[in-house]
Amino acid sequence: MKMMTKAILAFAAGLLAAGCQVKTVVPIDREKLAAFAPLPPRIADGDNPITAPKVDLGRMLYYETALSRDGSLSCNSCHNLYSYGADTAPVSTGFKGQRGNRQSPTVYHAAGHIAQFWDGRATTVEEQAKGPILNPVEMAMPDERTVVRRLSAIPAYRVAFRRAFPGEAQPISFDNVARAIGAFERGLVTPSRWDAYLRGADEALTTAEKKGLRLFLSSGCQICHSGAYLGGQSFQKAGLVKPWPNLTDPGRAAVTRRAEDQGVFKVPSLRNVGKTGPYFHDGRTTSLTSAVSMMSQYQLGKELTTDQVASMTVWLESLTGSIPEDYVWPPTAVVESQ
Repeated sequence: MKMMTKAILAFAAGLLAAGCQVKTVVPIDREKLAAFAPLPPRIADGDNPITAPKVDLGRMLYYETALSRDGSLSCNSCHNLYSYGADTAPVSTGFKGQRGNRQSPTVYHAAGHIAQFWDGRATTVEEQAKGPILNPVEMAMPDERTVVRRLSAIPAYRVAFRRAFPGEAQPISFDNVARAIGAFERGLVTPSRWDAYLRGADEALTTAEKKGLRLFLSSGCQICHSGAYLGGQSFQKAGLVKPWPNLTDPGRAAVTRRAEDQGVFKVPSLRNVGKTGPYFHDGRTTSLTSAVSMMSQYQLGKELTTDQVASMTVWLESLTGSIPEDYVWPPTAVVESQ
């Protein structure tokens, strides 16, 4: 034992003599993690009580191309659930090849956000679900009555709506379309190793990931990217410290008509951020490292080194969760008549 101890001391002395330093990894103070929270198993339903038939109907409607004018587009077209609920293009392609002017954000965890769309013009996912269906650039249905008439002509939906909204004289309605889709979307959660770490499993993150987390915290990123979704709970001006490049989008000002909301957008969630690029409202930033560098400059007024950007990116990648494949699997069987 004495010989082994001497050998270890001799080895350590050799490292020091060679100019090497033995670094001690300082644990992250868990009090600093109070800004975050693990994911809930399902996002609170608010005024839209969740039932299994309603969720099943919402799943059907989410993949339903009959909700688009030419029968070619569904919710999943721009928010692909197997691509972490986002579109990999800068902006999505809608009816007759038209393109929007904002990047399609992920639908995962969106039900837990303070508002919907980049400008917050809808308060809930139920309200949000109505927008793209009637938007002439997106799914382009002419009006609510056309939506109801088309769904009413499909026997499977006549059964599914009766099951989801029992006791209603006219269960197939545009409001119920939105309620069903919203009920389904409230189950779109992707737990990750980050959640295990927040619950006390220190080994859930690697040393490199904890280093990136420490930099994230010391830089003050959690001021906006906090809570269970690491964002989605506030609005912020793009270019808070330094003017955002080529900013022409009025942002929230188009909704509120207030000058102080010019260039203000909903703070996006960082959940699955490694899988949901391109980034920002215009989708012009293709890499996560570029997004991290831009945020540090324009929002925090800090110039992170290449190594620091890489370190923070390593931690952000740990926020990638597991897609609930059994839950999001496209419905294949036609609802049988009662």
